[in-house]
Amino acid sequence: MFYWLLKWVLLGPLLKLVFRPQTEGAENVPTEGPAILASNHLSYVDWMFMPLTLPRRVTFVAKAEYFTSPGIKGWFQKKFFSGAGQVPIDRSGATAAEGALSAATRILGEGGLFGIYPEGTRSHDGRLYRGKTGVARLALETKVPVIPIAVVGTDVVAPPGKKFGAVTRPIVRFGKPLDFSRYEGLENDRFILRSITDEIMYEIMRLSGQEYVDMYATRAKALDKESRKPAGDGTDVPGADSGTTGLKAS
Repeated sequence: MFYWLLKWVLLGPLLKLVFRPQTEGAENVPTEGPAILASNHLSYVDWMFMPLTLPRRVTFVAKAEYFTSPGIKGWFQKKFFSGAGQVPIDRSGATAAEGALSAATRILGEGGLFGIYPEGTRSHDGRLYRGKTGVARLALETKVPVIPIAVVGTDVVAPPGKKFGAVTRPIVRFGKPLDFSRYEGLENDRFILRSITDEIMYEIMRLSGQEYVDMYATRAKALDKESRKPAGDGTDVPGADSGTTGLKAS
């Protein structure tokens, strides 16, 4: 109930009035039943605009701190993120990825829509980066379709490193559902998982028009940060990201 109050009575009308988001292909999202919504990730406001364009609730995972902070502020924060369709996940320790997959499996098993950013983090330069294979594993284990999504213009509304940029009309494009039932039983084959993930990322690239970079976004960010440092400070460039889920906690 709080979700609908938040979306349609408070947050939704305000965002629609100010930004007038545009939607393309929303008919590709099923009116009932589970589906994975796999999107590019340009800004921290992506999770607001994409669900706003659909009549159904979309659930994401969010860091547990949003739900456990003490005091009045913590209470309102918990209500906000719970109402906005996010569920807590502990990002500490080696079980964080498994916890995210478990939460996603539960949500899809209940017939819900689960939102995921296969890149695993926001793009720092507007380009589309290599997807992590958690989205493929999730699709095979739950046997549900993957709907590729492109959100365009949110990096103008809230650019990387800034709380707010400029008012523009974001566009949310929903692609046709992708069916990977032909790979049933191969969820532990890393080559199949990579192939599925690359197919999803290709569709996102086609919808968004972004330049694709065959590198994990975390690696690209580290290289960009290193290139901005003064020469000779002795700092090594971190290695390539080894995570595989892409189930990012916002």
